[in-house]
Amino acid sequence: MPLYMDVHPGLGDATPEDVAAAHQRDLAIQDDYGVKFLSYWVATDRGGKAFCLVESPDVDSLKACHKAAHGLMPHDVIEVQPSMLDLFMGATSMDDTDRVMVEGVPDTALRAIMFTDIAGSTAVSTTRGDRAAMQLLHRHDTVVRDALSRFSGREVKHTGDGVFASFNSVERAVKASMSIQEGTTEVDDPDDPRLAVKIGLSVGEPVENSNDLFGAAVNLAARLCAHAEGGEILTSSAVRDLTIGKGISFEARGQIGLKGFPEPVSLYSVAWESAAT
Repeated sequence: MPLYMDVHPGLGDATPEDVAAAHQRDLAIQDDYGVKFLSYWVATDRGGKAFCLVESPDVDSLKACHKAAHGLMPHDVIEVQPSMLDLFMGATSMDDTDRVMVEGVPDTALRAIMFTDIAGSTAVSTTRGDRAAMQLLHRHDTVVRDALSRFSGREVKHTGDGVFASFNSVERAVKASMSIQEGTTEVDDPDDPRLAVKIGLSVGEPVENSNDLFGAAVNLAARLCAHAEGGEILTSSAVRDLTIGKGISFEARGQIGLKGFPEPVSLYSVAWESAAT
């Protein structure tokens, strides 16, 4: 059966226990509607929001089950591919109520998104040949994948000259990006072309005003990466806000209009060089 994620915003003062009870009511009658409720996430710190993962023959069936069970209807329902869900959300477990857990802590479903890109790769290929460009790409991939391994990131896709990755933790995403930049300063042969990596970081919920899995967060991270210079980490204001008190320094870079975003976006760069010294 198709796999769906539905979104219940505006939970107000509903507690995680209230959501768990609603999930149990779904389970009690799900067979009557031919659906199977698998797991759920609850975010109580962002106005109250829940996400349910459901196998269902169609959207109408899962909505009908919700309506009959407790009347809490989803605001959005999107079909997701299991492989993409695993890449974005990562390996998780569930407690005895089917709430998703990460490392023993309830998972709010918030994810940090990273894009990397090699600055000047075309120029290297033109001036020094394809072999030098491929060596540069290999160095990039080694540094990035080492950082993903160290900070529990997941490679969603290789983009040709970069990597698109997802993290459960915003702090780990920032520290992974700092590790990547620190790793680019290590050169075995001074004659090798310099590896300068551009990085963009954003953060978002699985479904937020978009009929797509992490659509807005992915687009923003990609735009930030494209705007960055080699050796720079650009982030959204949300990334900065969610890492306050974590010992990470940011520099305000003003606002910029980005394609696909109706309002100017506030940019911040991570002061990784001072942290590395």
